[in-house]
Amino acid sequence: MRFFVDVHAHTIASTHAYSTLHDYLAVAKAKGIKLFAITDHGPDMADAPHFWHFVNMRVWPRVIDGIGVLRGIEANIKNVDGEIDFFGDYLRELDIVLAGFHEPVFPPSTKEAHTNALINCIESGDVDIISHPGNPAYPIDIKRVAKAAAKHHVALEINNSSFLTSRKGSIHNCTEIVNAVKEAGGLLVMGSDSHIAFSLGEFDKAVELIQTVDFPIERILNRSPEALLSFLSARGHKALDDYSLLVE
Repeated sequence: MRFFVDVHAHTIASTHAYSTLHDYLAVAKAKGIKLFAITDHGPDMADAPHFWHFVNMRVWPRVIDGIGVLRGIEANIKNVDGEIDFFGDYLRELDIVLAGFHEPVFPPSTKEAHTNALINCIESGDVDIISHPGNPAYPIDIKRVAKAAAKHHVALEINNSSFLTSRKGSIHNCTEIVNAVKEAGGLLVMGSDSHIAFSLGEFDKAVELIQTVDFPIERILNRSPEALLSFLSARGHKALDDYSLLVE
């Protein structure tokens, strides 16, 4: 099972990452990746890019040498109210919005607080994908979150990096998440969470988990550029016609 769409990658604008947009394009070309998103950390992270970095993504071409590049952000969930560190009309200018917990912005608290924060974030309508919800540092009521995500047409991410270099111990929670999303009728997406271009499009561990649970392929947004773009369009993102040549 091969997937040629990636929704989660960081550039040197997040200064604990090590690749440029040009680096990612070269790797995407070599691997046959058709569409990927650059989702640098939201500005409340200590070493994240400035707010204007995301505003000025409008200068990027959306298709470069036949490869689609989505203008995105991995925003930080700031509090139990589910607020994130990017807002208003600026969100509408992005093609894709991820949001998740990061210790420097929202220190781990209680299961109830984490759950309420995620559900409030989902219900806000501002976020398309919840990033790495299986993080064991942030226990949640998985079934409640999966039901809320399905109801509000928000995808939950199975983060491949969580099984390799970060958030070790995520496998149990992620297995429960895949089962809960399957039962709730919701959507999953796999993200490499690349902090260096070489790992773009690498989902081996995430694919193993999804296959083990026998999750329906038609509810995995990575299955094609068309699937992801249709999801984003349904969530109100504009200007996606620029990617039409990627849709078979």
